[in-house]
Amino acid sequence: MQREQISVFDIFKIGIGPSSSHTLGPWRAAQQFTASLVQQGVLEAVEQVKILLYGSLAKTGKGHGTDIAVLLGLIGADPVTFDVNAIDSTVECIKKDHTLELAGSKTLPFSYDEDLVFLFFESLPFHPNAVTFQAFLNTGKAISETYYSVGGGFVVKEGESGTEKEQVDLPFPVEKASELLHWCLSTGLKVSEIVMENESAWRPEEQTRKGVMQHFNVMKNCIYRGCHTSGFLPGGLNVGRRAAALNKRLTGNSVYSDYNSWVAAIKAGGNGFNYTLDWVSCFALAVNEENASFGRVVTAPTNGAAGVIPAVLQYYITFCDGFTEDKIIQFITCASEIGSIFKKGATISAAMGGCQAEIGVSSAMAAAALTECLGGSQRQVLMAAEIAMEHHLGLTCDPIGGLVQIPCIERNTMGAIKAITASQLALQSNPDKAKVSLDAVVNTMWETALDMNSKYKETSDGGLATNIPISLPEC
Repeated sequence: MQREQISVFDIFKIGIGPSSSHTLGPWRAAQQFTASLVQQGVLEAVEQVKILLYGSLAKTGKGHGTDIAVLLGLIGADPVTFDVNAIDSTVECIKKDHTLELAGSKTLPFSYDEDLVFLFFESLPFHPNAVTFQAFLNTGKAISETYYSVGGGFVVKEGESGTEKEQVDLPFPVEKASELLHWCLSTGLKVSEIVMENESAWRPEEQTRKGVMQHFNVMKNCIYRGCHTSGFLPGGLNVGRRAAALNKRLTGNSVYSDYNSWVAAIKAGGNGFNYTLDWVSCFALAVNEENASFGRVVTAPTNGAAGVIPAVLQYYITFCDGFTEDKIIQFITCASEIGSIFKKGATISAAMGGCQAEIGVSSAMAAAALTECLGGSQRQVLMAAEIAMEHHLGLTCDPIGGLVQIPCIERNTMGAIKAITASQLALQSNPDKAKVSLDAVVNTMWETALDMNSKYKETSDGGLATNIPISLPEC
């Protein structure tokens, strides 16, 4: 049996909100389908395409932009580079003109109402997030492929294991936290250093460093943009954006012109507890308000939880003097290893495990990374991750109206604060006396996910989604 090999660039992906499993994953699935048609040499023979959305992708699809994502993926747009300001106009043209430029080159008739089908009451057994693409050819034949968006932008094609990525000889293979700790203690390397050694099996170190900093630049631009954009979030709930007003209140009369001078202005404001706490919340709000507005974010490890790690990293940069390239790379690489352990041993999909799989995992990742960067031992790093997840166990995913807004945005602030608290607890504790291991928490989280009622798994069929009176059609 092949072990799953997960890179830092699998856990952290650049994409467009609001959801990694409902937006980025289906988008990538659509791209894979068109690539399959090209590979089979049948693209020019396609006369019609249909898209079938199952389970969670159907129930909260429109709120999460799944319909938009699959259309953009089919026309060949890429979530890393596509202009987020062109999303609405592009999709509107498809609807209005009743045509689709498949793979950006083959013009097809397309009806949004008839060719994009939401199967609200059908779910496929492998995973709740399923989409089937059908291509009808002028030869009378049809091609059908089903894909599963399994969380964090990861996509598995039906009939494949999801581990088809080229296997390499990793110097330090890791499936569980105990294995990670073994390698750390036997070599003396930090978690981030273990990651960098493994990444070098895929590419030169300089390329990895450049890629990580590219991801950081997307994070910082997202925070800055979110802290300076007001108005209301799309979707019909009329949720007002709060980060910009909070930023303005906290910066007061400070003068700045870009991200760097903004950070300097924040530092100049002091480091009091309430002041720091407000800023952590502001950072997290900013990212997830951008995410909810179809902005460009980094899945960390998902879009719904995209604000936790940037908020804690920004806290480290601003209030702990972590504004160096080496420290930023250390933070992100350490966080990625914790995320991969949860991905391998449990899930990072809210449709499988509830919000514990998203906010809980991201909080554990951030707690571990902050602990290492603040000088914690390898045992303290794993202890911080364990503490953060332990206090997210059982967290449900119940988005109101199927939108990644309430309670998702505020949950990112909670996840960030818990990560910082978990880090401080670990740094002030002796891990040798800990009663609970990270592996035990990963197992517990998975058992909890399996026991959790499906209505609390990103379906909007329970919890806040059914107890808050609104009139959106998806409720």
